[in-house]
Amino acid sequence: MSEEIELLKISTKESMQLAITHLEKEFLNIRAGKANPVMLNTISIDYYGQETPLSQVANINTPDARTISIQPWEKSFLQEIEKAIMNANIGFNPMNNGESIIINIPPLTEERRKELAKIAKNETENAKVSIRNSRKNANNEVKKSSLSDDEQNNFIIDIQNITDNFIKKAEEIYSAKEKEILTV
Repeated sequence: MSEEIELLKISTKESMQLAITHLEKEFLNIRAGKANPVMLNTISIDYYGQETPLSQVANINTPDARTISIQPWEKSFLQEIEKAIMNANIGFNPMNNGESIIINIPPLTEERRKELAKIAKNETENAKVSIRNSRKNANNEVKKSSLSDDEQNNFIIDIQNITDNFIKKAEEIYSAKEKEILTV
């Protein structure tokens, strides 16, 4: 039976880790005023009839903290890329200079920073709910098992400790992101 319990603990940890990984991915989409190629990860273009991520048809760089430069491998796709950025509705105004596309990242207002911090807090709460749901599912599984009450209680305590660690990790990730967002 203890092997079954260990497998349940491992799967619960993996589930909780997925919540943390998802939180980190969501935070990449929350811009803190600094240019980052990740900001364009959701953009795809029609590349010879195939929807292709922008990063696979162009070189994306950040020459400075306020600029993203997109250098397509084929210049014939400049207008297609420009159109895709505009259609993505992510608040960027691309400039096509005939060789590459330049995006100037506008500085964030104080109000927008606070709004982004709220969004980050909300994403953190969603991750915590997911972590707690993983704990609840594991506890329900162990209660259905034929383990003794002592073994069940020990498992519940172990899962609670694991849960506490993942909740703490989510809070640490949020604190770092909040500081990044609110720093002018």
